[in-house]
Amino acid sequence: MSELPATIDLNPSGGQAQASVIWMHGLGADGNDFVPMIEQFKQLKNQKVRFVFPHAPIRPVTVNGGMKMRAWYDIAELDLSRQEDMIGIKESEKRIHLLIEREESLSIASNKIVLAGFSQGGAMALYAGLRFPKPLAGIIALSCYLPSPISFAAERHSKNQNTPIFMAHGLFDPVVPLMLGQMSKDQLEGLGYPVDWHSYSMPHSVLPEEIKDIDEFLQRIL
Repeated sequence: MSELPATIDLNPSGGQAQASVIWMHGLGADGNDFVPMIEQFKQLKNQKVRFVFPHAPIRPVTVNGGMKMRAWYDIAELDLSRQEDMIGIKESEKRIHLLIEREESLSIASNKIVLAGFSQGGAMALYAGLRFPKPLAGIIALSCYLPSPISFAAERHSKNQNTPIFMAHGLFDPVVPLMLGQMSKDQLEGLGYPVDWHSYSMPHSVLPEEIKDIDEFLQRIL
């Protein structure tokens, strides 16, 4: 059974949050991974935005020799497009939907909630966000891909057809190949999604120019 994940919550000072960003970490990290980035969001300083950083469950990861670590789903082999762990992906989808519903219970409308993530977390932001039955403010998907692309057209929800999507990828990413990210972008655009695509001279990481672009995207959609 999927449960509400443990989270690190950063609330705005001086009043009730008017928007939320739920940010999923990558494989082997935890919710702390992107907390320091918030200080670099200059344009959101005066906005009443709440940031939520969930911890993925701890599970064995096949590609890492069965070592247990925080992961939104298992990875069977280095070719990420093969042997996808659909049970783990769907369990994490339910967890992320529960997080959205928790934000709604705090009087934050779904169209003021952003799903964001890096690598595996970005893949889950796309997967869970575009299947959610209420409109979201936006989706941020960094250095990742769209899981289960074959079933996507049948499973997507029309409520998020017009949701702005920020996708970014490193030109020299050795973990999630650039081509895999581009294929996901092309599929989404082919189905009419508004994708804001960025590529940067970096490996599987995040750099200041990208953070600035994310800051501007959040300011625009919120």
